[in-house]
Amino acid sequence: MLPLSRSTLGFAAAGAGLCFIGYCIYFDKKRRSAPDFKRKLKERRMQSKQKKTTSGTTRMPDLSNPEAMQRFFLQEVQKGEELLASGDTEEGVEHLSNAVAVCGQPQQLLQVLQQTLPPQVFALLVQKLPTVGERLAGAGGSDRQPRAGDAGEQGVVIDEVVD
Repeated sequence: MLPLSRSTLGFAAAGAGLCFIGYCIYFDKKRRSAPDFKRKLKERRMQSKQKKTTSGTTRMPDLSNPEAMQRFFLQEVQKGEELLASGDTEEGVEHLSNAVAVCGQPQQLLQVLQQTLPPQVFALLVQKLPTVGERLAGAGGSDRQPRAGDAGEQGVVIDEVVD
């Protein structure tokens, strides 16, 4: 067997590295010069944009059904943890804030999350809570099914209270 010196191995590694970089440059140029590259790129960006907009809307559960609330809570905590673990902080915080909003004891959950989450992620969670609370309040009123006694009744809506 031939004894290989350190400099020979260095030259071989440098040559392999240059070949790899040359191949990357060649492949990139060939890919960009393809006639439908820009069209495919635009399509991919549009699909990912549509995916983000459709996945960003979480359907709130029926607030009068405790079982649905519990299922939703567990589902949102699980999704939030998975997304945070995969590095998608924004979506993970969105799902955790949904869980906090429907939680029966949000203060205790926030204390646990404060101890387990990094400070910047917890700060983002606290920032999102008011918007999720508003959305939950809106879902509570819009998801309510009319009961039999409600058919002929119309209540008074108070827009503003003046002292």
